[in-house]
Amino acid sequence: DKTVSLRKDLSEMHEWITQAEEEYLERDFEYKTPDELQKAVEELKRAKEEALQKEVKVKLITDSVNNFIAKAPPAAHEALKKELDVLITSYQQLCSRLNGKWKTLEEVWACWRELLSYLDAENKWLNEIELKLKATENVQGGAEEISESLDSLERLMRHPEDNRNQIRELAQTLTDGGILDELINEKLEKFNTRWEELQQEAVRRQKSLEQSIQSAQETDKTLRLIQESLAAIDKQLTAYTADRVDAAQVPQEAQ
Repeated sequence: DKTVSLRKDLSEMHEWITQAEEEYLERDFEYKTPDELQKAVEELKRAKEEALQKEVKVKLITDSVNNFIAKAPPAAHEALKKELDVLITSYQQLCSRLNGKWKTLEEVWACWRELLSYLDAENKWLNEIELKLKATENVQGGAEEISESLDSLERLMRHPEDNRNQIRELAQTLTDGGILDELINEKLEKFNTRWEELQQEAVRRQKSLEQSIQSAQETDKTLRLIQESLAAIDKQLTAYTADRVDAAQVPQEAQ
């Protein structure tokens, strides 16, 4: 009987739609690791593509039902037409929901990758600060050399806040959705701790270098005064020597 055959096709398609909904849309997903998240993105993509491939099957069923209705008595029309309409609506909703969930997970995955790239960039900058702090630990030389070290450190510290703000926003977006929250919180705590420690150390080093510059300037000033005094004494003594003045005849400090 053609009606039985058509109802069987409709029933099988309904079963497949229900199974797909239970498997991909009604099941609770937990993404605690990047691997789980990536796997979910790939699963949803396959499910979306599989659903689209079923379009051929739905079209065949639709054509078969419409052809049957066109030839069958009116009494057989209404029930089959209603079943067909329900199937088409359920199928379209499934495709739409699978595509929407896949796109959402793809955006989440992209958000995670972007967070990693910002963390990587900021950690590279923190590495540079660490190296600079080591380089300025025991600066040798006068005020000019120390001042150059201070300038280079201050230039490095004039780092825009944009990346750190992006890290904060991306992390908030992911953890609000309960995605990779433990891993992200761990990474952020490690990053923020390191950031704060290096910032504090850099501020201490700046103050230390400023004090060193001041000390070096005072030392330079003292040495310059001594040199000027020695030059004046040398000039005076040279004059005494030229005039063949005896030591007993000059003031005591010249003696």
